[in-house]
Amino acid sequence: MATQLDLQEQEQLEDIKHFWKQYGNLITWTLVLALGGFAAWQGWNWWQREQSLKASAMYDELERVADAGDAARAAQVFAELKERYPRTAFAEQGGLLAAKVQFDKGQADNARAALGWVAEHAIEGEYKTVARLRLAGLLLDAKQYDEALKQLDAAKDDKAFEGLVADRRGDVLLAQGKKDDARAAYQAAYKALEPTVDYRRVVEAKLTALGAAPESAVAASAASAGVPK
Repeated sequence: MATQLDLQEQEQLEDIKHFWKQYGNLITWTLVLALGGFAAWQGWNWWQREQSLKASAMYDELERVADAGDAARAAQVFAELKERYPRTAFAEQGGLLAAKVQFDKGQADNARAALGWVAEHAIEGEYKTVARLRLAGLLLDAKQYDEALKQLDAAKDDKAFEGLVADRRGDVLLAQGKKDDARAAYQAAYKALEPTVDYRRVVEAKLTALGAAPESAVAASAASAGVPK
């Protein structure tokens, strides 16, 4: 009986040796690649966390100097932030913040440059759109109407900002003297904005000034004046 068991064990051992000889290298390399991939993933996550922590500290510094109104230092910190950590949300936010303090200090060219960087390099779409909206406003102030419209064209597919983009387009078109086109843009903005959004009243006022007050606004005005509909 023992001999028979020994023979079975020997056969099993030979089968295992044969199997390992045939597939051992494949299994080993598969394990190596899997473990290597896991280690790389862990390392990437660690690097990402480190990048985020360092970028966060730099953004805190940018907030501090921005609150102090130091546009020159804000520009320096943002330059370092976008150079070292360009693919973080802090770099995107930093560009918007730097542009704000620069604009407040009358440095419109620098503000446009900061917003332009965010518009081109931001990872998150909402930051791109916000940068383009603000940049279009500065270009409008500078009477660079075609450039402003280009920025708005690039942002038109962002449904979350559809109303604001259309409203800004109306501002640019009105500045160009294109009242009919401006009216159409404001109407699109009014339609896209939810009734609960306060800014809708601003768009309504613009339409009213162009002789195209929304029907709801006309009805409300008539009701308040006691005029039959």
